[in-house]
Amino acid sequence: MSEFVIYTDSACDIPEETLAEWDVAYSSLTYTFEGDTRVYGNYEIPYHEFYDRVRRGGVARTSAVNAETFLRGFEQILLEGKDILYVGFSSGLSSTCGDAGIAANELRKRFPERDIRCVDTRAASAGFGLLLWMAVECKRNGGTLDECEQLLRDNRFRLCHWFTVEDLVYLKRGGRISAATAFVGNMLSFKPVLHMDDAGHLINRFKVRGRKASLEALADKYGELALDKAGGTVFISHGDCEDDARKLADILRERYGASVAKTVFVGPVIGAHSGPGTLALFFVGKHR
Repeated sequence: MSEFVIYTDSACDIPEETLAEWDVAYSSLTYTFEGDTRVYGNYEIPYHEFYDRVRRGGVARTSAVNAETFLRGFEQILLEGKDILYVGFSSGLSSTCGDAGIAANELRKRFPERDIRCVDTRAASAGFGLLLWMAVECKRNGGTLDECEQLLRDNRFRLCHWFTVEDLVYLKRGGRISAATAFVGNMLSFKPVLHMDDAGHLINRFKVRGRKASLEALADKYGELALDKAGGTVFISHGDCEDDARKLADILRERYGASVAKTVFVGPVIGAHSGPGTLALFFVGKHR
């Protein structure tokens, strides 16, 4: 049985040091600020600093990982005689996973004895990160490449993503809502509750009035959909709003006996599109 490496990209929003602990290799999506030619990796600027810059009016433009970057990263592992399980960012939001596939196809010709698998998680942020964690745990427990890949494919359409945002201007900028909807929504303190569908697209499901109501709505969805309310694995990600992340974790614990396994920042590449104050909840459900 060949040794294999789990490989991912930084849109999983799992901290760099945690990926190292998990023995996961990665390539980073990048971004630039308008008016600044410098290109930043997703982990390069401290998260608080990134969100402070955005609050001051900075506009970040993001870029996928290209095929050449994946080719270099994958090749190093293949030269070590190891196979690869790439766990990738939703193709519904980025060309990153497709570019990994292009690199994999090229390298299969050059390394016919090696095995490269690419899984489109149709997931983002710590939802993507939770699926990655499942693969890591499978491998740690002796799972083969086939078994870890199948685990991902079996669970990706049951990985629930429910989230809300603080300021609608970022969704407007990304084309998720109209300028008029953003203006009126912000004026009336409407907070959208969104989720990710099976195609890996962000879908605006409904809106509530006020931040507290939006946190309650996320918890309601957990109660409605979670397979194992008290014992399931739960991840939360946030756009520099740690207090709200703690409040949501408290609600889940009080209502359902749930324990949040990991709370992480929404990284800059995703945070550029959702903004400061984004709060997202991830868990395995009956369906998305």
